[in-house]
This record gives sequence, C-alpha cells and structure tokens, in this order.
Amino acid sequence: MIRTLAKSIREYKRDSILTPLFMMGEVILEVFITYMLADLIDLGVNAGDVGYTVRRGMLLIGCAALSLLCGALSGRFGAVASTGFARNLRQDMYYNVQTFSFENIDKFSTAGLITRLTTDVVNVQHAYMMLIRIAVRSPLMLLFSLIMAFRINPRIATVFLCATPVLAGGIYLIMSHAHPVFERVFHTYDKLNAVVQENLRGIRVVKAFVREDHEKEKFTNVSGSIFRDMSRAQKTIAFNMPLMQACMYTCILLASWLGANMIVSDTMTTGQLMSILTYAGGILTSLMMLSMVFMMMVISRASAERIAEVLNEKTAIRNPEEPLYEVRDGSIEFKDVAFRYGEGRNCLNDISLRIESGETIGIIGGTGSGKTSLVQLIPRLYDAGEGSVLVGGRDVREYDLDTLRNAVSMVLQKNELFSGTVAENLRWGNEEATLEEMRRVCRVAQADGFISALPDGYDSEVEQGGANFSGGQKQRLCIARALLKKPKILILDDSTSAVDTATDASIRSAFRSEMPEVTKLIIAQRISSVQDADRIIVMDNGRIADFGTHDELMERCSIYIEVYESQQKGGDFDE
Repeated sequence: MIRTLAKSIREYKRDSILTPLFMMGEVILEVFITYMLADLIDLGVNAGDVGYTVRRGMLLIGCAALSLLCGALSGRFGAVASTGFARNLRQDMYYNVQTFSFENIDKFSTAGLITRLTTDVVNVQHAYMMLIRIAVRSPLMLLFSLIMAFRINPRIATVFLCATPVLAGGIYLIMSHAHPVFERVFHTYDKLNAVVQENLRGIRVVKAFVREDHEKEKFTNVSGSIFRDMSRAQKTIAFNMPLMQACMYTCILLASWLGANMIVSDTMTTGQLMSILTYAGGILTSLMMLSMVFMMMVISRASAERIAEVLNEKTAIRNPEEPLYEVRDGSIEFKDVAFRYGEGRNCLNDISLRIESGETIGIIGGTGSGKTSLVQLIPRLYDAGEGSVLVGGRDVREYDLDTLRNAVSMVLQKNELFSGTVAENLRWGNEEATLEEMRRVCRVAQADGFISALPDGYDSEVEQGGANFSGGQKQRLCIARALLKKPKILILDDSTSAVDTATDASIRSAFRSEMPEVTKLIIAQRISSVQDADRIIVMDNGRIADFGTHDELMERCSIYIEVYESQQKGGDFDE
C-alpha cells in the first residue's frame, strides 16, 4: 500500500525531502538554545557577568530567529508537498478509473469512488503532512532532549525514560480498538454518498411519488450509523489526551522534586534544573505529538487502503502487444460465444452468427434475454468468456482499443448528456466537427429542428444530465453524437424508445439513405422499429431463438409472432 501511494509523490520529492531537513534544523537549534540557557543563568545572571549575559543573549536571539526560519521553511515545503501529493493521488485515481472496463467499474460504486477522491484523499493528505513534519520533529526532539537531559543529570532523565513504555502501551491499545471502527465508518460514508446521489438524481421521481419522508428516513439511518461509529471511535481516541497529560505532569512533578533536593544539596544548579525541565516539556510534548501522529495514521490507514485499492485495480481489457490500427469494414461474426458477468451464470450461450458489412440488423427479445450483453461484446466493453467476436474479419481482441471503439458507435440505453453547450456535447463524437457536419448528423437523427428552435441554437446550454431536454430529444442528440464519429458499425440500444413512431420511422429512413455502408444494429421493443431491417435476431434466455427477415420470422418463430400480435392488438386498442 505504501509503495503504491508513494508513486504519487513524483515531482514533490524535493519538497518532501526539504521539509524534514528544515524540521531537523529547527529541532537542533531548539535543543541547543535550551542547553545554552543553563549557562546564561548560571554563568551570566547568577554570576552577575553582564557582558557574558549580553553576548549569550544575543546568540540565543540569533539561534531563535534561525530556528523560526527553519520552522517556516519546513511548513512551506510541507504544505506544497502534502497538497501536491493529494493532487497527484486524485489525478492518478481519476486517470486509472478512465482506463477501467465495464467489468472493473462494476466492482466499485459511484458513491464509493467519489468518497475515495474526496474524503479519503483529504485524510491521507493530512496524514502525509504530519508524517513529514511532526513524525520527524517529535522523534528527533525526544531523542536529542533525552541525550541532553542525561548529560545534565542521568537520574532525573531516567524518570522521562520510564514514561515511554507506559505511553507506547496505551497508544497501542487505543489504535487497535479505533482502526476497525474507522474502516467501518468510511464504508458507511460510501452508503451516505450513494443515498444523497440517488436522491438528487431521482428528485423528480421522489416528488412525483411524495416519498420525501422515506428519503429523509434513509438519510437519517445512514447518517445515524456514521454518528454512532464516529462517536465510538472518538471516545476511544479521547483516552489519548488524559494518558499523555497524566504521564507528563507526573514526570514534571518527580523531576521538580528530585531537582529541588539536588539544588539544596548543591549537586545541581538552578540553570540546569530549568534546562532539564525545559527538556522535560520537549520530551513529553514530543510523546504527545507522536501519539497524535499515530492516531492520524489510524484514521488515514483505512482511507489509504481504499485509495490503493483503486490505484492497484488494473483494467480487465488491454491492448494486445501488436495491435491492429485499421478496421477493414463493418462485418461482424460471433463464433460459439458465451458470456457472464462476474461469477454468475452465463447470460449468453452458444451465440454463432454472421452479419455482413452495411446490413441493418434488428434485435428483439424480452427483458434479460441478453440483447445488451450481446452488442457490448462488439466494441469490447466486455470480453467474451468463451468463443470469439470478429469485426472486419479479425478478432476484436487483436485491435487497438481506441481504433476499435472509434469504428463502433454505440448509443446506450441510458442517455447521458454533459454540462456545456449542445455543440460541445455533439463534438464528443468528433472534436474537430464543423457546424455543417453537426447539422448534417442532426438532420439524420431528426434533431436539427428542435435545436434550431432553441434561443442560441447549437450554442444553447445543456444543464447537468440534460435536464432541460425531453427524453426523446436526449435520445436524438445521443444518436447524432454517435453519427459524428463516422463509424463502420452503429449500435442503437433501445435508443428510440422515447420518440414517437413517426420520428422513429424518419430516423430509420435517413439511416438507409444517408449511411448505407454502415452496419446498423438496432435493439428495440417495438417490432415496427425493426421489421424493415435486413434481418432480425430474436433473443430468448441468452440464446438466439431465430434469425431472419420479418416475413421469415412471421412464418416460423413463435416468439416473434407472439410479440407482433400482442403489439398489433395494443395498437388496435389505442386506436
């Protein structure tokens, strides 16, 4: 985990090294100042030597100024190192997520990834800052102060040394009880983010069904769980401070009592006692700060593990060693293909078929019959578990991923538009597309009319998620965006379900006339959307029940006939 996270330090290595170096300088100067303080009191003030007092005082002031400078520089470099490290962590996670296949994405919830990119990174950032500053300062201060205290008086210094195992044991017990609770808390944060995200995305449904109270109850339950776990963890950590203070004050009292007796017996000077008490403060403060560092490590460890999990996740779909960079044509062939999601049962079995380049293929079937799973294998959104999928006569696993996916345009069931203008959304299909090219594909997708009617036309703003467009308008925009790629294969996954039958027919007619060379796969629930296709695939329970023209299927395929007749009756009823 540490090696994984350390890779994100990169250009901030210099700042990460300078931070503890300047911190070391500050500690050495502070210890030296305390040591000189004894001489100032004993040889200057108590002896009445004004000249020595002034000279030693000026030296102390210079050392204090230099110590302050070292501390300031350590803080500055530390701030740059920790914030830069956090930036790189976010960037590395986000970039790695972009490489994920659908299989990888299925392992993480959206809310969980957001928590990792925000809350978890902030926790690790704070821990890193403490690691390169406090975790360096405290051990050094502890070590140097103990050395100097032993030089002054070993008997009193032993008192501070005896407190160390007591504190170490207490910190270990606190850490071992707090860490599992923090792990549970951060997983609960994922659930909280999921509840909020789901509510905000579906707020219109919540309002329509008057489910505000139900949503409030869901939020309260998850938030309450976080409250209970955090309270328990914080109560456990709260024992740290009383333990520190008890040890600290006990040591100071013992040191004061022993020192006072030694001064009376002339075995210690007043200056030495002041110095050793100052060292005592440094030793005990260092121990207290170390305990805080350990507590921060406990909190951040769970976050660091979750971040490392994302960084270590490798995409299940990679480029071959010598990929193909050209797709010959839009022909598609499935050879004995079987597929399943994760460890579940197969959702596709014994799929074998060939589609010629330029054909229009309709795909129908009941919910869960495997229609979407079938077409997702073509652009390698998933890889077939058994058998092979060929595009342009070559196995899809032989192609460069970008080359293959640029040759295959897919309009998914869920239409996603992004914040920005209509033109910016369309240019996802082709960054260099001109206005005329956009108008052409929008005419094919039957979208140019409503876009031109907007106040700013193609420069009109799209709200988050395309909330200011209807379902049918979003579908047509997504189709136009896919067409801008000038693909060899176009896949429409139930992408005209929200448009009326007349518009659907116009889109299909435009496909035939404007892009005859493109292979078109159209998944639809309405037979009217696919009956004029060259051939139609009928899916049933993960298998191809039949494959043929509309007329052929009407003669021999009972599933197709049943769907057709039920839709015809529904149409008659509507009339």
